[in-house]
Amino acid sequence: MTRRAKVTSLIVGAALLVGISGVLALGSLLTAPVPREIGPPPADLGAETVGIPSASGADLAAWFVPADSSGEAGARGAVVLMHGVRADRRSLTERARLFRDAGYAVLLFDFQAHGESPGDQITFGWREQDDAIAAVAWMRQRLPGAPVAVVGQSMGGAAALYAGADLGADALVIESVYGSLAQATENRLTMRLGGIGRPLAPVLTSQVRLRLGVPLDSLAPEAAIRDANAPVLVASGTEDEHATPEEARRLYANAPEPKALWIASGAAHQDLYRFAPEAYREHVLGWLETTLER
Repeated sequence: MTRRAKVTSLIVGAALLVGISGVLALGSLLTAPVPREIGPPPADLGAETVGIPSASGADLAAWFVPADSSGEAGARGAVVLMHGVRADRRSLTERARLFRDAGYAVLLFDFQAHGESPGDQITFGWREQDDAIAAVAWMRQRLPGAPVAVVGQSMGGAAALYAGADLGADALVIESVYGSLAQATENRLTMRLGGIGRPLAPVLTSQVRLRLGVPLDSLAPEAAIRDANAPVLVASGTEDEHATPEEARRLYANAPEPKALWIASGAAHQDLYRFAPEAYREHVLGWLETTLER
């Protein structure tokens, strides 16, 4: 081997070592809790602050919003909102107003390891499925007999799907949900690092069993959706690079009937209601009218 070849080999090896070390550190960063002080709900929301015990070990901090001043569900039922990763219930207050004004009671909560709900690590929907189950059960206890829908954004939608039949919802809306954690990891590393991100993705995902205590293959909403026992609306954006339209189409293909698919033109990995409010009302409120009130 020539001197130049040896130097080149050392440089490439050092670069890979640095890259691998960085990816290992990234694993710790991505699963770290994101506690925040949330404070009281917005005055116009008309919400009550409640706590919900979950099998995840967290006492979930939540807001309950009645559909009207009487505190009853109203004619249409109830909606449980589930936020995305590293967000909290405040990210869904605009949705809460939308569903409240449409005649639904609404529950917003912080997943474990998010906001004001305790937890030692984020698990991208896996441990959070216990929180999803607890939130739906709490709503059913609060409003017995009312139909309950779940609207889950990104990680929130994944948690709802991992819960399967135990979720106990009458309708599902899952927005911008990844097909598998392996694919989601590759998507994000490629977005940030270009071509080198693809070979580094397995270094990051190899930590899953150690950190989360579950095989990587288990973290695949596109497989979990086969066990959904409620009508499902799958929503995504044409420009979403985090959870691509192709992943949304696989989720839709695997979902049992009845089901629907909405790909919002021009939307990235973002709040679909804020991006396209009229289209959101048409597709999501229309879906709930069709499924909850049938």
